[in-house]
Amino acid sequence: MAVASFELGPIRPPSEARSLLLRVTRNCPWNRCAFCPVYRGERFSIRVLPEVLADLAAMRALADALREASSRLGLCGSMAPAVLREAALAGWAPWAVAQLGLFLDGGGRHAFLQDANNLVVPPRDLCRELEALRAAFPTIDRVTSYARAHTLTRRSEEELRAIRAAGLTRLHVGLESGSDRVLERVRKGVGSARQIEAGLRAKAAGFELSLYLMPGLGGRELSREHALESARVLSAIDPHVIRLRTVAYPEDAPLGAAVAAGEHVPLDDVGIVEELRLLLEHLEVTSALRSDHVLNLFPELEGQLPGDRPRLLALLDRFLALEPRLRRAFVAARRARRIASLDELDEPGPRASALALLEKLEAIHGDAIDVAIRELAARYI
Repeated sequence: MAVASFELGPIRPPSEARSLLLRVTRNCPWNRCAFCPVYRGERFSIRVLPEVLADLAAMRALADALREASSRLGLCGSMAPAVLREAALAGWAPWAVAQLGLFLDGGGRHAFLQDANNLVVPPRDLCRELEALRAAFPTIDRVTSYARAHTLTRRSEEELRAIRAAGLTRLHVGLESGSDRVLERVRKGVGSARQIEAGLRAKAAGFELSLYLMPGLGGRELSREHALESARVLSAIDPHVIRLRTVAYPEDAPLGAAVAAGEHVPLDDVGIVEELRLLLEHLEVTSALRSDHVLNLFPELEGQLPGDRPRLLALLDRFLALEPRLRRAFVAARRARRIASLDELDEPGPRASALALLEKLEAIHGDAIDVAIRELAARYI
């Protein structure tokens, strides 16, 4: 039986892999986005302050136990397997040991507040939780949370500045698209004008702002509009970071059901690359571009805009210039995680492996090869 425990939510951004995960709310207060299956059927609630403080106390106790074990074993703070085993044998839950071990092994500098939209928490309580977090873990220098644009526009400037002063430093906000038609179709619950207002308010309050964009979200019909309108909105906000999250169609999300019913026609990967090219051509920002998700075709599509724009466009053009069969082989190999980057396609071994995988998929799926490749991508939702 565990010595003590704390709650852990279902997801976090890839950039928070070594962060302390403190659950402040449960699930999502909106929970209607057509592309998201994460919180389906779950009820939203705000965790009361004593629960959050109790979790922090349990986390601190486990962190102290891990540090003590590392010191006693002569490992100088390293979270080696022997250290984690000692904590598990002492009664701590293995998942809790793994989570705190990652945090401490990463330097104990970052924290992420779960779940989907913590700005709905009464500001006074959220500030107290942030202050308690930093008191329990003084080494933390970055605290991040998801937030919704709708909620950002409902908080006053004074409230946002107080939350920032209490220690919340970075907000991850799902823009998804700048097109009002796309946003309405995917039931985002907010339009482009409000997205712009929210982004500017977050920056004015002193937050580092990461906006998520979903290439391909408009499908075949609205691809051009999705790219151009997203460029317009992103240029108006000029966030610190733009994070790419290529659309996928899990069966348990409404958008996946719409594809199965023929109501939404997906854009293939070549179309998504053309869409990204159009977006990059029209972006007028000083943002960092990040491609830090397994769903993205090019993890190397990263840089600082506008300076890196020529290099990023050249990468996309290099892919588009490939012979069509080789393009499809690369897409299949990336979706199956058999190849890591476009550069690998220049090597004889990875190229032969990608072409062999394509032949195998064609033999199994025939004319439904594009559906099979989409299903490969959807496995990582």
